[in-house]
Amino acid sequence: MSAEDTHGSAEVAARVERRWATIAVIIVVGMALLAAFAGIHRATMPQPRVETTDPSRIHLSGEFVESNLGSVLEANGNVTVRAIGQQYSFTPACIVVPVDTPITLRATSADVVHGILIQGTNVNTMLVPGYISEQLMRFTRTGDYLMPCQEFCSFGHEGMWGKVEVIDKSDFADRAKGGGRLSCVGQ
Repeated sequence: MSAEDTHGSAEVAARVERRWATIAVIIVVGMALLAAFAGIHRATMPQPRVETTDPSRIHLSGEFVESNLGSVLEANGNVTVRAIGQQYSFTPACIVVPVDTPITLRATSADVVHGILIQGTNVNTMLVPGYISEQLMRFTRTGDYLMPCQEFCSFGHEGMWGKVEVIDKSDFADRAKGGGRLSCVGQ
């Protein structure tokens, strides 16, 4: 191979490398712009629906009064769960829900910011005093799921645990026949 051929192939290689480097830079810049746009858009657009509540009165009246907490089977077959986070417990401490059913979790905080994390699922939401958090979920298998508070809420936070008991649909329907709110047996 002559010096001229070596020089020519080096130029071709350099040109190809510059093209690929340019493509890589364009992709990185494009992804950065896309991430920035998505972040700014989410930060500047309000949530479609914000619900508020008076944290000093949630136990006394309204949706989160004590007798209204727990799981309830709605007329359309879906389940609604209402819960409150407060230092250092969830009320109810154990939630019972059916498997393979659309579930709406509606929760709030009575005092400080708490978080609900249901281990082994993608359920992770914050409970902010004065605001109602709504989380849609569905469990594909029965069993018990731990539900720790995942937002530091002061000393004692490490002991703030709840449980979600996922049972068979027919068992849940039997328990729901009497009406009222459901929570785990013995809770």
